[in-house]
Amino acid sequence: MNTDAELESQIDQWRGYVRCHRVISSVDIDEMEGHLRDQVSDLSAVGLTAAEAFLVAVKRMGNLDAISREFAVEHSDRLWKQLMLMPATSEPETAPPKRELSVVLALAVSAGLAVKAGLEWLPELALARNISLFVLPFLTGYFAWKRKMTVRGAAALVAPFAVAALLLNLFPFVDNGSTEVIAAIHAPIALWFVVGLAYVGGDWRSHRRRMDFVRFTGEWVVYMTLLALGGGVLIGLTVGAFASLDLDVEWVVEQWILPFGAAGALLVAAWLVEAKQNVIENIAPVLTRVFTPLTTLMLLALLAAFAAARSVVGVDRDLLILMDLILVIVLGLLLYAISARDPLAPPDLFDKLQLVLVVSALAVDVLMLTAMASRIAEFGFTPNKVTALGLNLVLLVNLVWSVRLGLSFVRGRCGFGAVERWQTSYLPVYGGWAALAVIALPPAFNFV
Repeated sequence: MNTDAELESQIDQWRGYVRCHRVISSVDIDEMEGHLRDQVSDLSAVGLTAAEAFLVAVKRMGNLDAISREFAVEHSDRLWKQLMLMPATSEPETAPPKRELSVVLALAVSAGLAVKAGLEWLPELALARNISLFVLPFLTGYFAWKRKMTVRGAAALVAPFAVAALLLNLFPFVDNGSTEVIAAIHAPIALWFVVGLAYVGGDWRSHRRRMDFVRFTGEWVVYMTLLALGGGVLIGLTVGAFASLDLDVEWVVEQWILPFGAAGALLVAAWLVEAKQNVIENIAPVLTRVFTPLTTLMLLALLAAFAAARSVVGVDRDLLILMDLILVIVLGLLLYAISARDPLAPPDLFDKLQLVLVVSALAVDVLMLTAMASRIAEFGFTPNKVTALGLNLVLLVNLVWSVRLGLSFVRGRCGFGAVERWQTSYLPVYGGWAALAVIALPPAFNFV
């Protein structure tokens, strides 16, 4: 039997999948592997290469064994997809690139018009509350169109935006109250999960599709940042050039370019992420590997500073807010790194570094919770404190479980598959907390 490195690697991946996804004894796995190797040997004897023999053997076992078939379905992006899956399960055909770009540009212009109308007709705080309603419905519509969702499925996506619009505009917020600010901050977070529902084509039960959305979110943020930086430089150079000619174009930038540019960038960034899906290498994973060690060093330095201070009771409020933002970024790095990783590849140095990052973040989160508890005990509850406390508790649960699963994976106990499944199933907690901040907190603290 051909036992070259590629064949052994494929069999190891199949064996690892069986071991991690079913409660099966080692003896049974050995027996199943023996059948698989016999099939490969017989097929190699009639002239197939080792890789070809493995693919055909997995197909044959898939007809008899549900686990092997589940293995192929779970990893349908690999070559054995064509051998295992029926045509009915294939991905829908995508729209021609030129037609898709036309749709994206039309939606981008529409989003820009909506933002421009909001700037003209709404006061500042009302605009802040509704800004996500001016852009995210168009992004949702793009994915609903691209995924060829049914009319009924696409219509269901309208309901969350309608409910959010009613809550954000009919609720009697107190002028300049903190609950209005909280609602404005959390509304786009809650509605982002509606975008996710459109992204997965309504198939929210699919583990693979949910992880695709996690990956998309990380890359979308990177592309948005790059577009913002590039656009800022271009606008600055343009304004400077006109200023040298004694022409003031700042009003054009403020009233037209920024509203349409910001709204359009959201759609264009999403299109760029979709357009480059078939590219082997892209910048987002590279940036993740760069910022993970840098963020780890920053967290360790902060822990050393807290240790030198010997107390977190008097931590400044602004520092608490900044640390929460850093912890959210850390969790974002973790989520994206998990979603972009081959789940069957063995642990490496970067995985161990990620574990150090998560442990450091967990220690910082515990310190922040201690500081928050002391402030609440001294000054009492406020909407801001309730929101911050809830966010840190959500972060605590994620970080604790991530440490547990990361340790399991690094120690070679099938932990990474568990991490991947857990992260996708736990993601709705963030949307639920954001929805709670929009729906439950305003009536609870309406007097503020």
